[in-house]
Amino acid sequence: MLRFVLLVGALALACPEPGRGTPEQASLDAVARTAADVPRLHSLLVSHRGALVLERYFNGRRAAQHANVKSVSKSVISTLIGIAIEQKHIPSVREPLTTYFPEFLRGDANAAKRAITVEDLLTMRSGLESTSGRNYGAWVTSRNWVRYALARELETPPGEEMEYSTGNSHLLSAILTIATKKSTWQYAQEVLARPLGFSLARWPQDPLGIYFGGNDMLFTPRQLVTYGELYLHRGRHGDRQVVPSRWVDDSFVPRGQSDFNDQLYGYGWWMREFAGEQAYFAWGFGGQYVFIIPRLQLVVVTTSSTATGEERRGHRRTIFGLLEDVIRAVR
Repeated sequence: MLRFVLLVGALALACPEPGRGTPEQASLDAVARTAADVPRLHSLLVSHRGALVLERYFNGRRAAQHANVKSVSKSVISTLIGIAIEQKHIPSVREPLTTYFPEFLRGDANAAKRAITVEDLLTMRSGLESTSGRNYGAWVTSRNWVRYALARELETPPGEEMEYSTGNSHLLSAILTIATKKSTWQYAQEVLARPLGFSLARWPQDPLGIYFGGNDMLFTPRQLVTYGELYLHRGRHGDRQVVPSRWVDDSFVPRGQSDFNDQLYGYGWWMREFAGEQAYFAWGFGGQYVFIIPRLQLVVVTTSSTATGEERRGHRRTIFGLLEDVIRAVR
């Protein structure tokens, strides 16, 4: 009996508990030490094969604090559109905007705009002049954000060229409000947050009460990990299919290429390779990311300061470098 106990003890020492004392964990700890020196970084979380193997907070941040995830919100709006289509609130991605905004699209001057579809908004190919960049301030200080976005000049035919515009995503939030007869926040609570086991904080609304579609949503980093794992598992959380699996697949199909960073874009999700691995990611200004690397069963989340600064592009490169270090650590 004593010999058996000694043998079991020897095996336990030779085979440490997964994740503790392993080369993978040592490499991840080294990544965390590097991350701790990044001034703008607030959090770095890594989920590998369903286990949270790294969770670090920096610069005074805590796990329970919400982060303004900026344009990660666009990916969440896409998720809600997919669920709304599955629930038949919206007929399909081919539904034209005239179904929801006929009062803004009347007359000969708007004839070409009437060809814009839900899919064109999801893929940033509406053809409408962007409300982001130099036009953002005028848009968000207008009295009617929907009317303002739809009144922009049609620069290219709908469905052809991608031009990044938060106005497109806000129109999707307005469509959700009309189609579901609920606010975007209420609908998100019912069909996304609660099934994932958390409550979604309220975020800003436009002057007419429509929740901002495409910016300023509030999540804790752990909630972002849960959201990323939902997409990693093709819309499934536990024994529940929260998002249609086909919607997840369709969201990861390249449908346009950004006019400002040359990266590919699907239904609210970006895609490119990191360290030789195909990744799909939700991306918010200043360093808010949810990265999904399906082959490695990996989800990586970062949140950061949203303050503007000359170093923000360098911060982006730093985060991409940390992601590649994580990939090498778990591969």
